[in-house]
Amino acid sequence: MRFFSYIGAIAVALSLSACADESPSNEAVSADALALQAHLEFLASDDLEGRDTGSRGHEIAAKYIAAKFKSLGLEPAGDDGTYFQRIKFRRSFLEENSASFTLNTGEDEISLDYPKEFITGPSAYSEEDDVEAPLVFVGYGLVSEAFGINDYEGLDVEGKIVVMVSGRPEELPSEEGAHLNSSKTKFAAERGAVGIINLHTPAREKVRPFEVSVMYQRAPSVRWLHPNGEPNVAFKNIAASAYVQHEAAEKLFVNAPVQLEEIFAQLEAGESPKGFDLGVSARLQRASRHEEISSPNVAAVLPGSDDKLKNEYVLYTAHSDHIGMTKDLSQDDHINNGAMDNASGVSVMLETARMFKESGQQPKRSIMFLSITAEERGLLGADYFAHHPTVPLSQIVANVNLDMPVLLYDFADVIAFGSTHSTLGDTVARAAGQLGIDLSEDPMPEQAIFTRSDHYPFVKKGVPAVFLMTGFTSKTEGEDGGEVWGEFFAEHYHRPSDQPDLPINYEAGVTFTNINFAIGQEIANQVERPRWLPESFFSQLD
Repeated sequence: MRFFSYIGAIAVALSLSACADESPSNEAVSADALALQAHLEFLASDDLEGRDTGSRGHEIAAKYIAAKFKSLGLEPAGDDGTYFQRIKFRRSFLEENSASFTLNTGEDEISLDYPKEFITGPSAYSEEDDVEAPLVFVGYGLVSEAFGINDYEGLDVEGKIVVMVSGRPEELPSEEGAHLNSSKTKFAAERGAVGIINLHTPAREKVRPFEVSVMYQRAPSVRWLHPNGEPNVAFKNIAASAYVQHEAAEKLFVNAPVQLEEIFAQLEAGESPKGFDLGVSARLQRASRHEEISSPNVAAVLPGSDDKLKNEYVLYTAHSDHIGMTKDLSQDDHINNGAMDNASGVSVMLETARMFKESGQQPKRSIMFLSITAEERGLLGADYFAHHPTVPLSQIVANVNLDMPVLLYDFADVIAFGSTHSTLGDTVARAAGQLGIDLSEDPMPEQAIFTRSDHYPFVKKGVPAVFLMTGFTSKTEGEDGGEVWGEFFAEHYHRPSDQPDLPINYEAGVTFTNINFAIGQEIANQVERPRWLPESFFSQLD
């Protein structure tokens, strides 16, 4: 799972109840704790070396998952009659000492120091970039008719480099704001910009110092390739980029009608700054090199029984990749096993598949199980499938995503990120209620987790989705589930200690899997397909 900041553990319980379409009884089938343990211990074993995208360890994991699908008698749903959807990726590296940033004020040329004053990343599209253009400040760089925002209003950015402050206005709801924040490149490209300069801010410095970003500067970027070999670069006209340290950014405003100090004061006061021409130009240069890797999604289908509804699909997803080996030589253990992230989610999905197959009650709609690669690299495997689905995307009625269920305590509630945006919220509440488990509100809305796992590419394509996670309330007297969850995140997340010797509660895994199965049963058998709530921002995405 792709979290970036420490998450406080505060749970708010919300009990939901509603009338449901009649669903089959779950009494005849249940998840098996030993099966969950067997899957998890294999997928998170040292032999798989952290399951990094494109690695031998992840290939083994993918073959294991495909073998389990085959043993259940599920139909292949990958490419060419196989269980595998093989994806090619381009890994891009910034060439050493190739990045430069020269500012032309009309009177002087000023060079910014890399990486002390600015950083940049490689291009996934070209090997050499050299862009010179006037600079235009565009505030946050956001556009939203729903929220009455247009930071480009009255500005001509055609053929220019836009300069924007990082982040988004505080008054925006977290999930909607996160989606808009991720669309900044789109907004700039649609208006003809040729480059983007993001400004680090004093507020951001307090949360994540600029030096921390510099530490990750040498990491390659990864993009998936279309079948024709083209990288998934939607906005090729954006040929230059930079992230500028907040003090160094003052140099960009030497001829500006409003100085940067005033802009930062506006941000501090909760105001959204207006845009203007900066009266300077900049030349941004870089060189990139590319290499290709490949890695598979693994897909299988249990066909539905209804003559009409079998052509619709309930999609379960869980990412099988993790972050591989650590380069921290101060540690004896270098393998990031990813037991909770996300061997636990894949194990739950495999047991859910077995339950559907062995329940004796074939669902009306078809059920697709999709093990996804490259989640840790930016939701890439899910995004590829959303662009190149092996079944018509319009026939996928819902996505239930499993990512990092923390099975370390006897949870009394579940969290379903996205449950307030579609009718799936009621479905989850009913399914959990069958097992005496509550559905709780998102305890960390500021993290905008609904935009940060593999369901999100499907959401952007119009598919209603929920991301299911263990809640923060424990059934065990005196135990704070949120505290256990928070301790895992602080001490084990994306570290070698996320391994099978954690005190994993496989009986809690049984409960979680049974809920997951019940969710899919209701979706697969109800008359109407799930739908977005009309007031949801995500119901109106392009």
